[in-house]
Amino acid sequence: MKEAKLTSEELRREIERLKREKNAVIMAHYYQRDEIQEIADQIGDSLALAQLAAQTDADVIVMCGVHFMGETAKILCPQKKVIVPDLEAGCSLANSCDPEEFRKFIEQHPGHTVVSYVNTSAAVKAHTDIVVTSGNAKKIIDSLPKDEKIIFGPDKNLGGYINATTGREMVLWDGACHVHDRFDLEAIVELKKQNPQAKILVHPECRKPLQLIADKVGSTAVLLKFAQEDEAQEFIVVTESGILFEMQRKCPNKRFIPAPAQDAECQCNVCEYMRMNTLEKVYLALRDGQPEIEVDPEIAAKAVRSINRMLELS
Repeated sequence: MKEAKLTSEELRREIERLKREKNAVIMAHYYQRDEIQEIADQIGDSLALAQLAAQTDADVIVMCGVHFMGETAKILCPQKKVIVPDLEAGCSLANSCDPEEFRKFIEQHPGHTVVSYVNTSAAVKAHTDIVVTSGNAKKIIDSLPKDEKIIFGPDKNLGGYINATTGREMVLWDGACHVHDRFDLEAIVELKKQNPQAKILVHPECRKPLQLIADKVGSTAVLLKFAQEDEAQEFIVVTESGILFEMQRKCPNKRFIPAPAQDAECQCNVCEYMRMNTLEKVYLALRDGQPEIEVDPEIAAKAVRSINRMLELS
């Protein structure tokens, strides 16, 4: 007999019950669906989620994000069960950096410190000296000697932004996030004409022309903080539109306008990988204790050093 489908309210109740029963915590990225952010115990960007995973006393972590986020949590908490709602929720940026090709790239540039964006697989982190996020990349790069040779991967847009703001000449891997790379500059300029009082908030994974027209460039957490503290009442938000849920929750009297992608059918830009997670999948993951993230112990032992280095410098 086919199992009856639970309503959204029933799913929420069951999720709460299972959390208590299994001593589980639900962590969600800002780009998750609204209903997942609503039931999450902790919401944040990649840096915050890594820090929270390292500190939690829960026995089970349900990581509502994409695959590399689950890997990062497992590397930091090898003794805990880390489950994700959908193992197929990948990341175009992480996929743009093959571990073996990255290893060869490093060999072509001997004597360089390897700095990798957190949006990478555990295997790439294992080839890395220091992991960074968009929120702490500039701070960490600034902490290194001015004459230090650096490889930065995989995001060329973030790497270019860090080069421009620090005066560095880091060697950049040629990767990009398909969501942030497809924002429509002309459409955003037109939005600004229609909403002249709105300030433009841009994620550094976006292309340079978009960074140049921004009133603020920063990670999701930085853009959220800016929106809360700035006197402006309207903002054009040039990052994955999931962040608008938390922006609106924190600033109910302000207006947030999602920036469109090129050739988009709607005025928004979403990551289809992030949206693969659903309320029902969170419930099933908690109920069944799977899909569980596992990381090869040898890779994890190498990768954890680069992640811990980031946490120390953050």
